Amino acid sequence: MRWVHLATAPDQATAELWLALLRDRGVAAMIRPSDAVSFLGVSRLACRVQVPEDDLERARDVLGEGAAPES
Repeated sequence: MRWVHLATAPDQATAELWLALLRDRGVAAMIRPSDAVSFLGVSRLACRVQVPEDDLERARDVLGEGAAPES
């Protein structure tokens, strides 16, 4: 499976909300591992959300319903 960039969230908390929204709609998603700093708590820096390449269009539709991501 090839993971691709979907959107950049302004911070880790927003990225986590987007992940929940995507996963609730059946789309696998993750925060780019280098963007999350869980050992320090929640990152206030931008985090890139990734999805499987085959689900990219569906994921864009899902986020378009609940958020206005910046790519």
